[in-house]
Amino acid sequence: QVLDGAGLDVDFHLMSPKGETLVFDQRKSDGVHTVETEDGDYMFCFDNTFSTISEKVIFFELILDNMGEEGEKDQEEWKKFVTGTELLDMKLEDILESINSVKARLSKSVQIQTLLRAFEARDRNIQESNFDRVNFWSMVNLGVMVVVSAVQVYMLKSLFEDKRKSRT
Repeated sequence: QVLDGAGLDVDFHLMSPKGETLVFDQRKSDGVHTVETEDGDYMFCFDNTFSTISEKVIFFELILDNMGEEGEKDQEEWKKFVTGTELLDMKLEDILESINSVKARLSKSVQIQTLLRAFEARDRNIQESNFDRVNFWSMVNLGVMVVVSAVQVYMLKSLFEDKRKSRT
């Protein structure tokens, strides 16, 4: 998501480890992409070469889903240390399922809050830019009004001046 900069747009390019283009977006202000991955190094690039004058501030988040191998190893380690679980009303698997559910929901909450912070930052940058623009044009308007009033006073005075050389 582009937070600040002229036009609020940027090019995005994502390449696979084999060098294939997976995603190519031109002049987008935000986007969400889901990609099936394979082993290797991926390359992603945010390109602002079309706008050489203005710089951009962007927010991006990389989320890796289905990293379940580590969770399965943890569950096996838990089972080694817990003895006498048959006496409990609730099975160890039920407890682990509840814990994993809470963990997934908390990580989703953190992700949503981070995204909302990015939206807030973008909106604040736009608001501050508009505030500066309004202040500038208000000052220009005030300057024009002062000049016009000075010209009107001068013109009004010149109407009542007596330009004759001799007075009687």
